[in-house]
Amino acid sequence: MTALLIAIPIAFLLGSIPCALLLGLARGVDIRKHGSRNVGATNLGRVLGGRWFVAGFALDALKGLVPVVVAGWLAGVLGVLRPEPMLAWAWLGVMISPVLGHMFSPWIGFKGGKGVATGFGALLGVFPALTIPVAAAFVVWLAVILTVRLMGLASTLAALTLPVAVGVHTALAGADHGRSVPFYVVTGLLALLVTWKHRGNLARTVRGVEPRFSLTGEGAVPADDAVASDHAAG
Repeated sequence: MTALLIAIPIAFLLGSIPCALLLGLARGVDIRKHGSRNVGATNLGRVLGGRWFVAGFALDALKGLVPVVVAGWLAGVLGVLRPEPMLAWAWLGVMISPVLGHMFSPWIGFKGGKGVATGFGALLGVFPALTIPVAAAFVVWLAVILTVRLMGLASTLAALTLPVAVGVHTALAGADHGRSVPFYVVTGLLALLVTWKHRGNLARTVRGVEPRFSLTGEGAVPADDAVASDHAAG
């Protein structure tokens, strides 16, 4: 328990590192001034190209994965399907911390990205309780991206799939539903948070003006006024 509690602020600080922004700055581009102005991997890829999206996504995922795995290993809960509830709550606190750090980074005025890549890595780290459910959510995300190429819609649907997948996994694994409550609660709250962070994208999707996901590397292209306005509001 001590290891998990100590890991919570450390995980937040690791998550708060704006990797995509730093990669862009290393190339002489401030992605806060281009594309959607978001500091996540998607906007980095939109501005600089596909390989930069991959780099940004990987770094964002790792800053979620590493603290969760290390904390779980030190606490002896890594590999346990349903840890004792107090340990489960603490471990899930470590899991959510880098996501919150990414979304509300103190280094850039408590602003940040939308937490999809960091959340993906952090959820994978809660092995095995959330590893299989997040794999199911990833399949949903990939299917939407490949069919309609709308990142906000894909991320939202994947997030909403997660608590449902936790329930299915719990039933199939014959796990104790009582001990699964922390996982239901946290994945449900995470789904709501991701949906809220993508509310601007969803509104533009309804209006039919949401840009399609593309990694063409447009370079230092000024932000679209409508997209930038929605992003600033959200």
